[in-house]
Amino acid sequence: MLRLGIDIDGTVTDPKTFVPYLNKSFNKTLTYNDLKQYDLTKVLNITEVEFWKWMDEFEPIIYKEAPLALHAKAVLDNWKEQHQLLFISARRKHLLDITYNWFNENELYYHHIELIGSHDKLEAVKNNDISIFFEDKHDNACMISEEHQIPVILFNTPYNQDPVPSGVIRVDHWLEAKDWVNQWYEVKVL
Repeated sequence: MLRLGIDIDGTVTDPKTFVPYLNKSFNKTLTYNDLKQYDLTKVLNITEVEFWKWMDEFEPIIYKEAPLALHAKAVLDNWKEQHQLLFISARRKHLLDITYNWFNENELYYHHIELIGSHDKLEAVKNNDISIFFEDKHDNACMISEEHQIPVILFNTPYNQDPVPSGVIRVDHWLEAKDWVNQWYEVKVL
């Protein structure tokens, strides 16, 4: 049984989720492909203070309404009996109820949900003895893979296209992730 560490936003939720909220709030016409950087302050040309004021207002709404990423539910449902599903997110802790409600409304199974309030997931990965991690943030994927010597599945987005080390595996959607994990698991078990 693998202990799968799974980021939520941009990984289990559709990475396009923020775009309509950004456009409406900041009077922009951004497309998903315009999000070439993870740091939205640079995309929007706003300060950190402005960004976090906006997040305080819209983060609960966005997370409550976020659609699932392509094939995420089918793959995670397939894995829930054979692997531990441990969701580790940079979401802030005050969003825990919204997060649990979202999982329940989407009938998405979990063994554990941990909101760490920071993008530094290294300690959570170690404490949860993660076998493979699933991420959309480039530097997180690289740090987790290199620090813990585990594979990290990186879901391709416009904002994570920098080169990656060999332990980071790029995929376009959850079915590709499932294929890679299943092949890796077979080799590891045999």
